[in-house]
Parts: sequence; structure tokens; C-alpha cells
Amino acid sequence: MPQQEWYKHWFNSPYYYLLYRHRDTAEAAQFTEQLLPYLRAEPPETILDVACGKGRYSRVLAEKGFDVTAFDLSETAILEALHFEKENLHFYQHDMRRPFWINYFDLAFNFFTSFGYFRTRREHDDSIRTIAQSLKPDGYFVLDYLNTHYTASHLKNTEEKRIDHLHFRISRWQDEEHFFKQVQLQNKEGGLSHLATERIMKFSLGDFTEMFSYQGLQVQEVFGDYALSSYHNKLSPRMIVVAKKVKR
Repeated sequence: MPQQEWYKHWFNSPYYYLLYRHRDTAEAAQFTEQLLPYLRAEPPETILDVACGKGRYSRVLAEKGFDVTAFDLSETAILEALHFEKENLHFYQHDMRRPFWINYFDLAFNFFTSFGYFRTRREHDDSIRTIAQSLKPDGYFVLDYLNTHYTASHLKNTEEKRIDHLHFRISRWQDEEHFFKQVQLQNKEGGLSHLATERIMKFSLGDFTEMFSYQGLQVQEVFGDYALSSYHNKLSPRMIVVAKKVKR
């Protein structure tokens, strides 16, 4: 499979969800408890969860009374998420590069570095356009991304994890434009099977400010972690960008 499409098979793999299963609803609840008061968001406002995975954030938001619509490219993730659908929670399989509902949502979220996977800048611009168009005027978009500068200086080159009797070997590296993360599975004889090589674009705050502005989104605030601490270019582990859709 072409390298640029690594996410299509990896996000449908049971190994992916096993490796990242520590990302649970408790973590999602903790972050939203910080974020929603800042946004002055109150039910029954409408929320779009972009690249929702199995819907851990969507479920937390729906439990709080919001009207939540969520989509993801992964068929595996959405099939599982559909088990949690209810009156104020709906899931769709959808590609963020393609248009979705127009001028409908009060808020849009993209959590846990669920961006930066595509091969070209145009594909990422198309994704931002989808999100911007989905928002009502004066609606807010929150992008939760890694901080490129911090990640570049704190990259852990090799790591091994044992989960449910499985032995994963993880390798990380970078070039000028991307971070790479190769995931391999080791068998009892010591042999390695390649599962995926993740590739994430090194977008800076300046890149996002430019992309957002082009789509009518104006950056309002940037936080550096899930406690909503101030963003520092070199010290913050995350880059959580809050933008508002401005009227044109």
C-alpha cells in the first residue's frame, strides 16, 4: 500500500486499538472538563467531532447533553462507535477532505493529533475547509495537535511495549517535514512483522494560522497542554489551537 495511505489500513487494524487503548474516556472527560467552560459551551449546542475514532470524546460530550455528530475514515472504528448511537449522538464514516454539513455546528473538535496524515498541503487545506464550512458564523474550532518543536527535541527513538502477551517494537525518527513512527510486532523467535509506519506533518503554529485564515477561521488562543496552560514554543508538549469562524 502506498506510504501516503498508511492511515487507511492502520486505523482499521486491531493492533492499533490495542496499542492505544490507554487513551480512554476518563482522559477525554478530564480534557473536556477544562475546555468546555473556556468555550462557554452549554447543551444543547451542536458539536462536530472530526476523526472521532471509536467515539470516546463524542460519547463524553453527548453524556453532557450536547447534540454530537462525529465521523471518521475508519470503517472498523465507526462500526464499533455505532453501538453507542442515541438521540443526541450520531456517527458516520466520512473522509475529512470531503465536504460535510454546511453552517450547522456551534463547535468542531479534532482531538489527539488526528490531523497531518495526508501527503499534500492541499489535502490538509481541504480538511480545514470542510471543518470551517461546517461551522455556523462565530462558531469555534479546537485543534489538538502535537507541538512540533517540543516533539522534535524529545523524540524517543526506540521503545518496546508488552500488551496482552504481545511484544511491540516502536521506532521513531524525523526529517525536515515529518515525524515517523514505525510499529513492529515481535514473535517468540525474535522476528519482526511490520504493522505500520505512521507519518505526521510538522505543522507549526504559523502554518495553522495561515491555513485557518484562508478558510475564514481566526485564531483566538493557543494552549500548551490538556490543563490549558499557556503555550510555549519549546516547552509545551501540545499545541491546542482555538479558532473562531469570522463573518465574511
